[in-house]
Amino acid sequence: MEKRERLSSRIGFILMSVGCAVGLGNVWRFPYITGKYGGAAFVLIYLAFLVILGLPIMVMEFSVGRASQRSAAKSFHVLEPKGSKWHIASWLIMAGNYILMMFYTTVGGWMLIYVKKMLAGEFSDSAVNTGEVFNATLASPSAMVIGMLLVVILGTLVCSIGLQKGVERITKWMMALLFVILLVLCVRSVTLKGAGEGLSFYLVPDFSRIKEYGIGEVLYAAMGQAFFTLSLGIGAMAIFGSYVNKDRSLTGEALNICVLDTVVAFLAGLIIFPACFAFDVNPGEGPGLVFVTLPNIFQQMAGGRIWGTLFFVFMSFAALSTIIAVFQNIISFYEDLWGFGKKKAALVNGIVIAVLSIPCALGFNVWSEIRPLGIFDIQGFEDFIISNNILPIGSLIYLVFCTWKFGWGWKNFTEEADTGKGLKFPKWSRIYVSFLLPVIVLVIFVMGYIQTFGK
Repeated sequence: MEKRERLSSRIGFILMSVGCAVGLGNVWRFPYITGKYGGAAFVLIYLAFLVILGLPIMVMEFSVGRASQRSAAKSFHVLEPKGSKWHIASWLIMAGNYILMMFYTTVGGWMLIYVKKMLAGEFSDSAVNTGEVFNATLASPSAMVIGMLLVVILGTLVCSIGLQKGVERITKWMMALLFVILLVLCVRSVTLKGAGEGLSFYLVPDFSRIKEYGIGEVLYAAMGQAFFTLSLGIGAMAIFGSYVNKDRSLTGEALNICVLDTVVAFLAGLIIFPACFAFDVNPGEGPGLVFVTLPNIFQQMAGGRIWGTLFFVFMSFAALSTIIAVFQNIISFYEDLWGFGKKKAALVNGIVIAVLSIPCALGFNVWSEIRPLGIFDIQGFEDFIISNNILPIGSLIYLVFCTWKFGWGWKNFTEEADTGKGLKFPKWSRIYVSFLLPVIVLVIFVMGYIQTFGK
């Protein structure tokens, strides 16, 4: 058997995992729902759910990867009890990676397009309608497809170089620069005239908002953000577990990753809210916050062309780090299943992912009339499949597999998780993670359908 590749450093493992977790949701969704549901009061609830909900599942994914030394394509085959059928789940998890790439490559393309627009000074004139620019970008089939293809080509090239020389080295540089850019933008935003009101809105707890929306809705929003922010349930974390040694316990490493992921989301809020309030702009919701509201702010800001370019470079790094991590996971499927070499696996999947991503890229223009289930555009439907279905179902599979005796089992899981120096997985949590946490994941799954189709 060919020797398993290894990451060269612990920091590489942590930053690659953070890169996989950090994405568009950290930048617009976390700040928006934080402001909507009470600022600092919501942050405290979210952090609690991140620890009790996201952290255990992340440890389980890492443990399955490290114990099996395989990707999700083969990890269940290695660890499952003889005669059981857990390996069937690998096909669902593998499908999740492809579906995520089918729309996330288009999102990554948007970021690159906006870096170019900012550099070219398209938003320098305050008379430019940023909403019209965004709509025109979406309406252009050539822009959408070219942006998507650039992202796919970048992912293919990085992953074809190799794990250490390509994926690890480039992700470390991207994440380091991402944090530098974040901090620079934060300093600029909080020092704007009138930023204090935005800081107060974001950081001072407003419990009346929790009362306004109802504790049930606020708790569900916090659970949902904690669950989906870490990209759990598709084996994207498990693959990194398969590349690390047993020097460090996995609970401590997972906690470090959760902290860094939250820091990125929190700092994004420190950029967005002070700037919005300083220029009396509604923060808005969804992609419009990033592609319409913020360019509108950069128009009015001294040196806005520079700050805007830095912001979209940061956004590009956030998107590309996730794409590269998931691409690496897909390549590992081919290596484990069919013995493909890295370059061959990268080339084949570069072509496959480019073809699969075309419907999303064209879903805003030539195929905009296609409405799956009558309520989604193509990107929204692909997002619904992964976010509302495969992520929770995949997470539930990892939970049950790692804690129930007819799976890998609690004893095997905790032995793997606790191997090495560092924080150990709490033994007292067995009843919680075995029975209560699966119920919570099922509630999130059901509530996602209620919110989507019960309107």
